[in-house]
Amino acid sequence: MTRPSLDRLVPLGATAVLAALLLGAPLLRAGEPGSQVPAGGPARPQVQGRPLAMDDLVAWCIVPFDSRKRSPEERIAMLERLGFKRYAYDWRAEHLPDSAREFRLAAERGIRVEAVWVWIEKDRPGQLSETNERLLAALKETGVSTQLWVGFAPGFFEGMTDEQKVARGAEMVRHLSDRAAETKSRVALYNHGDWFGEPENQIRIIRALPGRDVGIVYNFHHGHDHIARFDAVVKAIRPYLWVANLNGMKPGGPKILPFGTGTEERRMLQAVLDSGFKGPFGVLGHVDDADVEEILRGNLRGLGFTPK
Repeated sequence: MTRPSLDRLVPLGATAVLAALLLGAPLLRAGEPGSQVPAGGPARPQVQGRPLAMDDLVAWCIVPFDSRKRSPEERIAMLERLGFKRYAYDWRAEHLPDSAREFRLAAERGIRVEAVWVWIEKDRPGQLSETNERLLAALKETGVSTQLWVGFAPGFFEGMTDEQKVARGAEMVRHLSDRAAETKSRVALYNHGDWFGEPENQIRIIRALPGRDVGIVYNFHHGHDHIARFDAVVKAIRPYLWVANLNGMKPGGPKILPFGTGTEERRMLQAVLDSGFKGPFGVLGHVDDADVEEILRGNLRGLGFTPK
């Protein structure tokens, strides 16, 4: 029996998100039964005996997910205001003409491009899409060494047996790893639902590529089906884990929630920390019709920070 994927849940609307973040009315109020936020406000998680710091955090899903439609200059200024030293660059085709300029601006302001998004759909080993080629060209032009966060469209594996999917995925990741090496970059596999979004399948692909430096970036917001077995998931992915992207989590969704307003995310984050993982941790934007700066502020507050 095929379970419906929670990755297809409609994200919580901007109105409800902003109500939780700006009006002090989270879905579960601080101090209420079931709330993960103590009445005095959340304490920062402890990373091997020290409080989580801004240097541990990576802003993510902040380029297309922004009602303000910021320019590269405005986006980098926003990251500076909030205190981020790292971010990951997601994009759509309309952003690519400005990618190289944005990478240079980030470097000038001391902000690291921790990763760039690569979506594999009609690409083939040896033949990337025109948009992915333009992204890699921007990295090469600016001399940026980073991570390629690679997600696969379900259709890439359509009609294949399980073994064929592993072989096909490994072949594509091998090519991407070769291309990433041109800028001294590396590939991390990004769970985005469906077959490729299952950690066990990502691990099988990595193990099919001995000697390759390939990791995993684990996304809470694409992991609702993993909540009940999350301790086992952490144990399995820990040797390959490079980044954990955080999100508020409730078993029935919605997909996107501010950190601290769900019921499961603090337990899940603690499981990651208890494994010895020290970060970095992604702080999510990912709300289409909201000012991403306010979404980031709310998530920072949920983690115990007091953003300016």
